[in-house]
Amino acid sequence: MTHASSDNVHRRRNPLNGRWVLVSPHRNARPWRGEVSASTARSTVAHDPGCYLCPGNPRISGILNPRYETTYVFDNDFPALFSSRVTEHETPSSGDPLFLSQGIEGHCRVVCYSPDHHRSMARLSTVEIRRVVDCWATESADLGARYEWVQIFENKGEMMGCSNPHPHGQIWASNHLPDEPQLEETHQKHYWDTHRQILLSEIARYELNSERKVSANDHWLVIVPWWATWPFETLLLPRFDVKRIEDLGDDARQSLALMLGDLTRRYDALFGCEFPYSMGWHGAPHRQSSVEHWLLHAHFYPPLLRSATVRKFMVGYEMLAEAQRDLTPEQAAEQLRALEPS
Repeated sequence: MTHASSDNVHRRRNPLNGRWVLVSPHRNARPWRGEVSASTARSTVAHDPGCYLCPGNPRISGILNPRYETTYVFDNDFPALFSSRVTEHETPSSGDPLFLSQGIEGHCRVVCYSPDHHRSMARLSTVEIRRVVDCWATESADLGARYEWVQIFENKGEMMGCSNPHPHGQIWASNHLPDEPQLEETHQKHYWDTHRQILLSEIARYELNSERKVSANDHWLVIVPWWATWPFETLLLPRFDVKRIEDLGDDARQSLALMLGDLTRRYDALFGCEFPYSMGWHGAPHRQSSVEHWLLHAHFYPPLLRSATVRKFMVGYEMLAEAQRDLTPEQAAEQLRALEPS
């Protein structure tokens, strides 16, 4: 991997999905007169009587939450997928191949990280984050026994469409491989077939000593990837071969908890706010025999660009042509790396 000049306009290719991103470093100095969003204030309320996710409170469905004291998982009251509403069809009744459809089934769950309403992952202890990691692993194994794809994810903050500030994530499992993991499946498999190496393991080995590294410990590495699309996007990679989150051993889970705390606190320290993001885990599809080309990894996609109130919008050229960024990945990594997570 060569380093394109940070002064020149250039494109970078994402080897995981084959897409390109236009890098225009000079645009970061342009004046900003666009939307200025409200900064997310840090709550200090441990229990909100009006919150649908706090212990002991009723959810919108009327179901009463238990007075949980650790991670709490329940079936989503408004799921996007159902396990019993499958329609066996791939074309409409007209048989027109231009309008294909496909019946699917799945299961949606919600994971409350903590009973405390005001404590995001960045404010949890390592012990508490480890419980979240163990919960993810348990749920992935359980749902993976029935479904091909298990998507663990979190939308944090109003900017990312989070409907409830209580610290939580979601897990959607489906009997099909969705578009994004299907692209990763295709490109990782092609790299394996061509080079007999795991694509992301090769990237991790290279980036361990690169200017795009943000943080590392014995088991994990955080980078701003070469192909990052969002301004402070990061990729969390294991420094060893592991396919799915449930395959992690005790030491790897513990160091993952440390790394998740480190990264989320760096994010919060960057602009001094509750840093919004969407994050999610990608691991080898379940019920698939050949997964040697896969490596477990997590994507973090934060929208903030310049401050707690100025965000990046994916519109216009990004929607109609290809992704574009102003800040180079190397500049973003330098800013994150220089922070002292507290």
